Amino acid sequence: MRRFIDNDYLTVLLRLAVGITFMYASVYKIIEPASFAKSIWYYHMVPGSLINLIALVLPWVELLCGLFLIAGINYRGSVVLVNLMMIVFVIALTTTIARGISIDCGCFKAAVVSSEAAWDSLYFDVVLLVLAAQLFFSRSSRWMLARR
Repeated sequence: MRRFIDNDYLTVLLRLAVGITFMYASVYKIIEPASFAKSIWYYHMVPGSLINLIALVLPWVELLCGLFLIAGINYRGSVVLVNLMMIVFVIALTTTIARGISIDCGCFKAAVVSSEAAWDSLYFDVVLLVLAAQLFFSRSSRWMLARR
């Protein structure tokens, strides 16, 4: 099992997949922070005074984590942050579904009312969390700009 987790090719492929996904997700949020702030509000989980701060900071953290994952710079910190964000995203979607709030995640566009989209987003986020977990456990350091 360790050989599979540490596989250089699998790890670099997952670094690209997770990194590109996070970079892509950050673009709309950086361009339209007001729409992203509204998406955060729809979850009803964050105090109103923090919504704008999160809407301004989180997309840049996602962008930098995606870039750092792909390039292999500050890799451990990026992997930890990506996994923490994915855990928070999964918990947020799960509690939103459990409370009967019907929205999509707001990950790649502004959140809208939709019950199916919430489940689809949850499945997607769980898969992405599994991929990010592999990056956390992998000891591969091939094709990184900064070695561990």
